[in-house]
Amino acid sequence: MAEVRSTFELKPGAQAPQFELPDASGQRRYRSTDLLEGKDALVVVFACNHCPYVKHLAPHLGEFAAGFAKRNVGFVAINSNDTEAYPEDGPSQMIEFAAKHGWDFPYLWDETQEVAKAYYAACTPDFFLFNSKGELCYTGQYDGSRPGNAAPVTGAQLRAAIESTLRGVRIDPRRNRPSSGCNIKWKTGGEPAYFG
Repeated sequence: MAEVRSTFELKPGAQAPQFELPDASGQRRYRSTDLLEGKDALVVVFACNHCPYVKHLAPHLGEFAAGFAKRNVGFVAINSNDTEAYPEDGPSQMIEFAAKHGWDFPYLWDETQEVAKAYYAACTPDFFLFNSKGELCYTGQYDGSRPGNAAPVTGAQLRAAIESTLRGVRIDPRRNRPSSGCNIKWKTGGEPAYFG
């Protein structure tokens, strides 16, 4: 399988692009400002249901997020895939996927793909970490594990970034390693200029 990597186009210190998106049930909408309000940090991850890279870390991510929730760190996942071309990424399957993997954080549907473009997201999974002021502190990989490489799923790189952010320590972006996975499934004619 071909890997696509993070773009690193959203630069350290950039303000979190704002959004308002529905959850998979369509019963509730979430605003980025509300997700960050009162939090010491917020992790935004672009994900989907069918990608083997997401499936590879999904159970660990559920436990990881639950642990950091106790330390006032918020998490939100966003699915920006074209669900007409990839119906397995549709909202009903999102609900099942989140429940299966213990994702107690919001899993939102970016039907227009505009949020993915605002974040310069390229792959699933793609991680973005913001501090309490909404400033980007880290973008990069969860850890060095990938499907088939036998490395354990630990969340080591994201964990270190969160710990640094909570301590107010600046993260050197030159040391970041890109996340990698399947490309976001852009709608026909909607592929962004930064991708590819």
